[in-house]
Amino acid sequence: MSSPDIASILENSRELDRLRKEQEEVLVEINKLHKKLQATPEVVEKPGDSSLARLKAMYIQAKDLSEREVAARVTSDAEKDEWFVVKVINFDEKTKEFEVLDEEPGDDEEGSGQKKYKLPASCIIPFPKRNDPLSTQEFPAGRNVLAVYPGTTALYKATVISTPRK
Repeated sequence: MSSPDIASILENSRELDRLRKEQEEVLVEINKLHKKLQATPEVVEKPGDSSLARLKAMYIQAKDLSEREVAARVTSDAEKDEWFVVKVINFDEKTKEFEVLDEEPGDDEEGSGQKKYKLPASCIIPFPKRNDPLSTQEFPAGRNVLAVYPGTTALYKATVISTPRK
């Protein structure tokens, strides 16, 4: 992996860490507003009250923040080569490893719930930002890519057959 790739991943990691903290703050505010509305539900019926609009805006912001994900190769066995969609939780400056969270481990995993991994930068691929067309790229026919199985967080190796029509 080249230095620009590592620098890009590190920058994305810092951004994800900032977004995680921002998301936690938004969730705290959502919970505060819920408690206020449960204690005094009549407040929303008063003219000029914007509690519900604020709550909706906070939910939209929390959803946007939660959609910042990366692809991670979680196996060291080159034969198996399993990739998943994960969220970056932390980056350890000393070990240069990313701590990532697979929020939906597969059925074959022992136990249920979320699974954490510590992975080197060579096992991480950042996704382009969803709402930024400049950060996405078109892959030419014949290019090897990773694609996501529908309805899962599992990725598989695929080859582009054709590019999208304009």
